[in-house]
Amino acid sequence: MKNKLISALCLLFVIIFLFSVFAGGLSLLFHENERVFAESYNTSAKAMCVMEAHSQRVLAQKNSNVQLPMASTTKIMTAITAIESGVNLDEVFEISPKAVGVSGTSLYLRAGEKFSLRDLLYGLMLISGNDASVAIGEYVGGSVEKFIDMMNNKAKEIGAINSHFDNTHGLDSKTHYTTARDLALITSYAMQNPIFKEIVSTKNIKITNSDGKNRYLKNKNKLLSKLEGCNGVKTGFTDDAGRCLVTSCERDGMNIVCVVLNCGPMFEESEVLINKAFSEYHLVDLTSGYAFKTKIKVESGQQEYVKIGTKESYYYPLKTEELKKVKYKYTIADSIEAPIESGQVVGKVEIFIDNNLHFSEKIYTMETVRRNSIWEKLKDLIEQW
Repeated sequence: MKNKLISALCLLFVIIFLFSVFAGGLSLLFHENERVFAESYNTSAKAMCVMEAHSQRVLAQKNSNVQLPMASTTKIMTAITAIESGVNLDEVFEISPKAVGVSGTSLYLRAGEKFSLRDLLYGLMLISGNDASVAIGEYVGGSVEKFIDMMNNKAKEIGAINSHFDNTHGLDSKTHYTTARDLALITSYAMQNPIFKEIVSTKNIKITNSDGKNRYLKNKNKLLSKLEGCNGVKTGFTDDAGRCLVTSCERDGMNIVCVVLNCGPMFEESEVLINKAFSEYHLVDLTSGYAFKTKIKVESGQQEYVKIGTKESYYYPLKTEELKKVKYKYTIADSIEAPIESGQVVGKVEIFIDNNLHFSEKIYTMETVRRNSIWEKLKDLIEQW
């Protein structure tokens, strides 16, 4: 009996030892795979686009212009179209029977129930309510069909020319598609709207119908609680589209939008892609590199020189080695005749990166200079004599 006990303990020790070695090997393999993945922008997604939102510079891409279904990431377009329609977001309206029982994820709206448009937008973006999308379309557009036309027109206005929407929710349809790049453009545009940004960055909220009944909503986007600087925006899944995720993340003034379409580990890969982009690129104020003279000569004025300068800033995401490729070209008048008003154009500055023009702005006078009077001219002549 004693020998059997010793043998069992030895066997248990061996099993524990082998398991720890195996688990350690798996952990090492996982971290090694993560390291290899982080060294490139490779992704298992069918299509991917990483974009800096303000400049709209594409930082990384894969099949970014291939038209694909996008599931509930469609609702980014639905939300921004509704928000910018001019309709009062806090006006309460009645849910029609057409919005009830829409397949897929649901807010479980009931016919005759009343909500504000703002509350339905939270139901749309946090828990992906398909019924909420139809209710929003009906109310804002007068009909869902007219609202879909508004969505397509807004997409063209934004520059998403390879997209077409034929519903408000993203359920599969052959004529409902976008590209990773278009979706990044749409999201970059939408994130400039403070109302949209507030909604998609909300983790939890309570909404209340006109009868005082509450619904408690929890955002499906896991990265909001996990990824530093994450402030949105939308998950999605259908059989045809697979798992889709659009993420927005802001650090040190730079806002990165990451789109992955048909990507199994969408949260994990998006996190790696975004962190890599932040490690490689930095938002640079290229106007801080201006080196032109700050004053020019004044002819016939009450002062010899006038101050000149520019009015704008231009930020652009660059890798460290790309800073060497930034060049400036200045075109400035040698002198200007008085009288001079502040804000007169005296030249321009152009910024080139790798010989491509990226930005141009005018150079202005920064102060007022009066013309010399006849007595001032006579005084100058006497002094010269």
